[in-house]
Amino acid sequence: MRKAIKELIKSNIQSKSDLMAAKRKIARKYNIGILSNADILRELDINVKTHSYVSLRRLLRKRAMRTLSGIAPVAVLTKPYPCPGECVYCPTEKGVPQSYLSNEPAVMRAIRCNYNPYKQVQLRLRALEANGHEPTKIEIIVIGGTWSVLPRKYKYWYINECFRAANEWRKETRKQENEKKANTEELRKVLFEGQKRNERAKYKIVGLTLETRPDYINAEELIEMRELGCTRVEIGVQAVDDEILKLNKRGHGVKEIVQATELLKNFGFKVTYHIMPGLPGSTPTKDFKMFNQLFANERFQPDQIKFYPTVVTRGSLLYRWWRSGKYKPYSDKVLQNLIIKCKQVVPPYVRVIRLIRDIPGESIMAGNMITNLRQILKDRGVKCQCIRCREVKGEKLELKSKKLEIIEYKASGGIEYFLQYTNAQGNILYGFCRLRLPVGEIPSNKAGRHESPLQGAAFIRELHVYGELVPVGAKKRVQHAGLGKKLMAEAEKIARQNGFKKMAVIAGVGTRDYYRKLGYRLKDTYMLKILK
Repeated sequence: MRKAIKELIKSNIQSKSDLMAAKRKIARKYNIGILSNADILRELDINVKTHSYVSLRRLLRKRAMRTLSGIAPVAVLTKPYPCPGECVYCPTEKGVPQSYLSNEPAVMRAIRCNYNPYKQVQLRLRALEANGHEPTKIEIIVIGGTWSVLPRKYKYWYINECFRAANEWRKETRKQENEKKANTEELRKVLFEGQKRNERAKYKIVGLTLETRPDYINAEELIEMRELGCTRVEIGVQAVDDEILKLNKRGHGVKEIVQATELLKNFGFKVTYHIMPGLPGSTPTKDFKMFNQLFANERFQPDQIKFYPTVVTRGSLLYRWWRSGKYKPYSDKVLQNLIIKCKQVVPPYVRVIRLIRDIPGESIMAGNMITNLRQILKDRGVKCQCIRCREVKGEKLELKSKKLEIIEYKASGGIEYFLQYTNAQGNILYGFCRLRLPVGEIPSNKAGRHESPLQGAAFIRELHVYGELVPVGAKKRVQHAGLGKKLMAEAEKIARQNGFKKMAVIAGVGTRDYYRKLGYRLKDTYMLKILK
């Protein structure tokens, strides 16, 4: 087998078709089955990492889109805890977090790991590497409902185990830590030590996402999230209409959404909204009007959007409404046309992460059954100027033709600047930076012990250079082409021109060394620099 694989590796393979032809030829010659990509990759990793190695590895990679944004997303699920909500659309299934189903892919992985975060992270890293990815830059995405209501001790233990899984990946691991072993303060100390190790680890956690409800966002909660290393928060907005929220028993109104959004931005977080077209009480016209308001009204202005079209599942109050005729979901045609209209008004500073939720078809009693909606819209020629649709991905492009564009807009009581490098036509995005110039006072640190490092500072809420994930020290493609430094320099220039004397960055733990090289120093949980 190894002899056959080595012969294949030495073949002149330039494309997917070349790869398949070589596989068939080798199979006939050695009278074996078609070689799997995983087997070839294992042998390939033993060889010298030449240019041909990089090219072949790219061809062998499965699900290449997972890391073409430059970061390897790793979703992990918290164990079931009681949910404070009574939303009509949420299914309830024993042994599974509220609103999730046991046959969803992420949930099945979590159950297999007994919801252990350490095991979940390492399982995903193993799968990514087996599919040809090199996940040295990781974004941990914690799902499972309302993070804010979980016990404090469990939260610190959970995130510590995520960092430990990354720090120990590809090393001899220790016995799994028991969440009941230490008290919260001891866990905090262990977490901070793990974060410090991760700054220099090979497998860095460069982003941490948590999801919660808007009505559970307050200054104390966000300070704790920053201690954990969180850089992005997803909130279940669903609709920006008080009547629709009340009918669906959401438990909060638009006021709480607005307050949460402003507080999140004033702490530097990236903000993701979950939006649910087709809720009871809404119509396609209302849904489109609400979607327009997200960007026309400065009280909202999310950075990212996840569409979760309403579907009917067993175990929800909505299921009973549907059975009795009180609720009728949108047809596929109506939903597609609505999302097309919504995508056409998305500003270039917003990223549409999802168009549907990953619920298996057998669990959907009524509502959207299409699993490849993004591909269908692409085939229909739907154009969108959102970040995801313009990302450079893995293409080899001439950066000499790049141009810098700065978009200024009001958002949540402050001024936002979206700085982006694109190609000359503006339809391919190389990298961007989110700069916020706050207006007024920033909330003080815990218990008012000392002034927040954000007080009097402009701050960077996100810096991202797009392109294929490039491992640390690897040959340059789009990432590491100096665009990040140029974007930071432009942002600092804007801040100085507006009278700010310092800049703060909500940096992921694994990116802290990058900012240190730009003159930033760690202050509390932010990277801080005095502007001269």
